[in-house]
Amino acid sequence: WLCMFWMLGGLYASFTAWGIIPHYGWGFAIGTQFQMHSWRLFILVCLFPALAALIGVIFMPESPRFLLENARHDEAWMILRKVHDTNWKAKGEPERVFTVTNIKTPQTQEDDFIEIQSDTGTAFQRWTVRKMTMLQQVMANVMSLSAPELRLQGLLLVIVWFCLAFSYHGLGVWFPDMIKYMQYEEYESKVRVFHRERVERFHFNFSLVNQVHREGEYIHDKFANIEFKSVKFENSLFENCYFEDVKSTNTFFENCTIKNTVFYNTDLWQEKFKNCRMDNTTFLHPKKGCHLNFQEENDIVIYMVSFLGSLAVLPGNIISALFMDKLGRIRIIGGSMLASSACTFLLLLSFSQGVVICWQCLFYAVSVAAWNGLEVISVELYPSSKRGTAFGILNGICKFAAIIASFIFAAFIGITKIIPIFLAFVALVCGGLVALKLPETREKILC
Repeated sequence: WLCMFWMLGGLYASFTAWGIIPHYGWGFAIGTQFQMHSWRLFILVCLFPALAALIGVIFMPESPRFLLENARHDEAWMILRKVHDTNWKAKGEPERVFTVTNIKTPQTQEDDFIEIQSDTGTAFQRWTVRKMTMLQQVMANVMSLSAPELRLQGLLLVIVWFCLAFSYHGLGVWFPDMIKYMQYEEYESKVRVFHRERVERFHFNFSLVNQVHREGEYIHDKFANIEFKSVKFENSLFENCYFEDVKSTNTFFENCTIKNTVFYNTDLWQEKFKNCRMDNTTFLHPKKGCHLNFQEENDIVIYMVSFLGSLAVLPGNIISALFMDKLGRIRIIGGSMLASSACTFLLLLSFSQGVVICWQCLFYAVSVAAWNGLEVISVELYPSSKRGTAFGILNGICKFAAIIASFIFAAFIGITKIIPIFLAFVALVCGGLVALKLPETREKILC
């Protein structure tokens, strides 16, 4: 059930991003150089959970095992007693007495060596001894995972973690980029091209959308209170023109000549003019920053897709938590990965944005059960002395797989969708079949 909080955090982030970032104009300005736009406001809102987590860490008790290994036995005893009393009180038996038979951990040779060095040598030598001893202990913990009784299950876990992370994070990159590419193709098919138009003494009071203007001439024209959406001016002339309160999205001026023109309170700053020649051109009160338009569907759909993906995780998370003990960890992991592979394969039959979004939500809803089961079984398969090291290594493998998948899946956007889908499908099938070979830990007593 603790995985629910991770899911709620993702839901909070995606919902606030969808609700805040696309709203053009949210925020305030400090002078002309700094604009507190919506994306900065989103970062500020995301600061609140981080502060809450920081405050929570202050009140969180330390690990009893850590305290025991550092000879802080009384503190460890108090924490264990508090956990004992809380658990039995929740079960309706608060009268249960907490007893300890052996709470002192044996002292190792490394501990003796540190104690010997603590009274000899310089401060730097003592610091070096402690750090080298700590490094030796870490390496010893890592090497202990290759013990004969842990070797096979460790190898199986590595394969399952890698396959699930590779497909999940790879498709996590592929879904939004593919949807954006499909939007781009649809948008490009509707582009309007204007060639060598001459407009003189005209007041543009309507928005320009998805247009390309080549070798045009604009003399004594006024552009006021309008929006440029995916507009490009190429090799055009602007002379004695006036731009006021203009908002733009994906708009550029290339190889243009701009003479005696004023830009007042616009977001058409100089970076949007590529290889342009400007004579007596003035920029007054420019609105610099990242601007997005809430009215433009292409600007908000990426945030909506992210939110829907996070929302789809909710039912899968609840179902996996309810049936984890009834079905067992192995069935949850294997069944979830194989079902996710079926969702991935059906992506080959998707040719519209809506269908891709639906399959994305279904994939996230199904695959989250595998994540929950994998995290549970990874903890239960290892004894407490090796649990933290094993879980850290497995998470490192997960991050490594995510990095590789991000590069591979992103490279095929706009080229082909068959290869990314095939890679994700194969990874999920292989990982699901390997997961079925893991030992079941449902009835296992943790040590």
